[in-house]
Amino acid sequence: MRLTLQIITTLVIVAYPFAVYFGLQYLPPGTLALLLCLLLVARFIVTKQQVKSMTLPILIGIGLTAASFIAQRHDWLLYYPVVINLSMLGLFSYSLINGPSMIERLARLKEPDLPDSAIPYLQSITTLWCGLFIINGVVAAYTAIATSIEIWTLYNGLIAYLLMGLLLSGEWIYRRFWLKKHE
Repeated sequence: MRLTLQIITTLVIVAYPFAVYFGLQYLPPGTLALLLCLLLVARFIVTKQQVKSMTLPILIGIGLTAASFIAQRHDWLLYYPVVINLSMLGLFSYSLINGPSMIERLARLKEPDLPDSAIPYLQSITTLWCGLFIINGVVAAYTAIATSIEIWTLYNGLIAYLLMGLLLSGEWIYRRFWLKKHE
């Protein structure tokens, strides 16, 4: 049951922009906010022991969705991607200051014996991710404030994920060559 709930809540978080778009089109006012709030509460309960770094964004999401339901303000639902990007920026920035960098931590999961020469490279990639989170956060805020729900959904539900996927895959491929060159 726990795994099923974890899979469902993960899918909803990833599909959040589409859930908001379709929910606002087809559900009675407030229903979407309540459903998303309940799913985020379930996500919090399921993952609080496993992913402590995502506790704050989930709690803020619960607050946004609950406040949206209470105030009957669907526009507050549009700010969750901003919260996620700010949270990720905070995590990655914190790792740059206190080390090891987030990308180094992730790289060591696959390659525990990374050479010391890789550390500055991985720090620079972590900085690059911080830049992407800033850009995504700014654009997510702009789409929430100044564009249509369709543009908001397109950016936050597709373009932002494509940008992250391109950076992730491009960096992973480049790292393979970089490591071979610096062995």
